[in-house]
Amino acid sequence: MVSASSSPYFRDVLGAIPGYQPGRKIEGPDGRSIKLSSNESPHGPLPSVLDAVAEAATLLNRYPDSGAVELTAALANRFDVPEDHLALGAGSVGVLQQLLEATAEPGTEVVYAWRSFEAYPLLADLSGATSVRVPLSEETHDLDALAASITDRTRVVLVCNPNNPTGTAVREEALTAFLDRVPDHVLVVLDEAYREYVRDPRVPDGLTLYPDRPNVAVLRTFSKAYGLAALRVGFLVGHPHVASAVRKTMVPFAVNHLAQAAAVASLAAEDELSRRVEATVKERERVREALVADGWVVPPTEANFVWLRLGPHTSDFAAACEAAGVAVRPFADEGVRISIGTPEENDELLAVAHAYPRRNGD
Repeated sequence: MVSASSSPYFRDVLGAIPGYQPGRKIEGPDGRSIKLSSNESPHGPLPSVLDAVAEAATLLNRYPDSGAVELTAALANRFDVPEDHLALGAGSVGVLQQLLEATAEPGTEVVYAWRSFEAYPLLADLSGATSVRVPLSEETHDLDALAASITDRTRVVLVCNPNNPTGTAVREEALTAFLDRVPDHVLVVLDEAYREYVRDPRVPDGLTLYPDRPNVAVLRTFSKAYGLAALRVGFLVGHPHVASAVRKTMVPFAVNHLAQAAAVASLAAEDELSRRVEATVKERERVREALVADGWVVPPTEANFVWLRLGPHTSDFAAACEAAGVAVRPFADEGVRISIGTPEENDELLAVAHAYPRRNGD
């Protein structure tokens, strides 16, 4: 069998790139399956969103609006940005791939914290750029080290805020000081996939930072708080020269008709969605407080998940969760990311954590 690493017609880089591994869904011994591995919303679609999708489904024989005109207008109105500052794609990870196709190439560098979103090295390597990974400091971005890692070859710096998988967030004073140090030839991308879950008022909204900074862009998604992970729709907000470049590299019709309809309906139902988000935030605090009270070390989190640094015990803890029918996201020899689910699902996770013989602070 010919492999990508040995075939003469595949790019050499494919031999070194592992496939993206999504969060697992498992089944426990009693048939239960609790998926806390993918940072999904535990809530199903809103009725108004389902109605919009059902109506849109009557046009499945037609191509979607490639320019996503209605959705672009709705986003511009919701976030008070010009329409030419927007670019869409298949989830924020799809938009990021479009952006790297527009900016990165062999001989250039993409700088990001590590550990952070696991798609970063995959997409950077596929673009032909060199990844520059900057270690986290106390589970969050070391902005001084990030700034020091920028060279004349750097094209893009990725700042995941809140950070996936640790949930930590950098605050406005530190972030603006960092942005002031970034040279004009470098594009800073603020990946804010979890922005709706932020409650610390000192964590800035990237949409308030980018207007005066032509080399700053913001990524958002409908996959998390909006609960549309299955439909794949995300967007970038940046200055026109950035947004137009990202639109050029979009695969035609990448944001499908159902996704566009669901996103527009979701923006119209934000009051109801905000109540769901608030319920998740309350559960996040309850879960974290329970874990801390039980002796675990859990970084403060502004996302819809918590992080346990377990080092060599990571796989063992994940296996204990799996035996109870709970799927979490392990990162080998580093730690476990645990999504916030329903109260009942979270209680099952807390029971496993309570019974586990070690703590990450031991």
